Amino acid sequence: KVDNGIDPILQGQEAKSALRATAAAARTFAECVIGYVDAKSAEWKNDKHRQQWSNTLEQYASPVIGPLLVRDVTLTHVLKILEPIWTTKTETASRVRGRIESVLNWATVRGYRSGENPARWRGHLDKLLATPKKVAEVEHHMALNVNAVPEFMSALRKEKGQGASALEFAILTAARSGEVRGATWDEIDLQARIWTVPGLRMKAGKEHRVPLSPAAVKLLRTLPRIDGIPLLFPSTKNTPLSDMTLTSVLRRMGVNAVPHGFRSTFKDWASECTSYPSELSEM
Repeated sequence: KVDNGIDPILQGQEAKSALRATAAAARTFAECVIGYVDAKSAEWKNDKHRQQWSNTLEQYASPVIGPLLVRDVTLTHVLKILEPIWTTKTETASRVRGRIESVLNWATVRGYRSGENPARWRGHLDKLLATPKKVAEVEHHMALNVNAVPEFMSALRKEKGQGASALEFAILTAARSGEVRGATWDEIDLQARIWTVPGLRMKAGKEHRVPLSPAAVKLLRTLPRIDGIPLLFPSTKNTPLSDMTLTSVLRRMGVNAVPHGFRSTFKDWASECTSYPSELSEM
């Protein structure tokens, strides 16, 4: 080698360096999921979103590509994950595809893989899979008919517990369950009759001011205040009510609806029973 102008020591060092570089870039898809979630979770609003992200990939993607080196993930693998659920669990499948695409993009930028992303939609998977909107019919939240609301509210006010009070407040404010369950007294201005929900707790990420009707104010004045507990509707452990608490109230009452459905009922009332413009009821 020396006679041919090759330095054997330098060549050995280069080979070792290349081997170390290859080993350093060897990451499995499962490892990349953890890396991506750690890197991006600061942008997400709550731990629930992080958990949903990890759980969907753990359930659907990991059995196929979890232990694979991320550089070896191909279109064949992606289709093996998506095709069994594309027409039966279309919304879930669409989310899984998007999350795989994001993880692979992250891995590419980090140098763990190269080439086109096999999970990309436009100009790629859209040629192989049916458009999600044409496969899945929109599932609307079960909602109570506008005409049934007065009788329902009378029955609801006879129910005991924080769950019933929280559900009534959600209906009176057309708010989401999570916004109500996390509501605190410092967000409430009873004199101005305004509930200001901070952007961190809003789906859109922007502060939202909710006008409080006389009925909503009356309900708030009946709520007990507990020293050191800022929540409007604390659980028995003085923590926010669980996601199922409001739903459980409806089930106990034998009502075929979900808490979120009352936002739809509110929209029906605004469009069918009032002359307020749609933009106003959206606000």
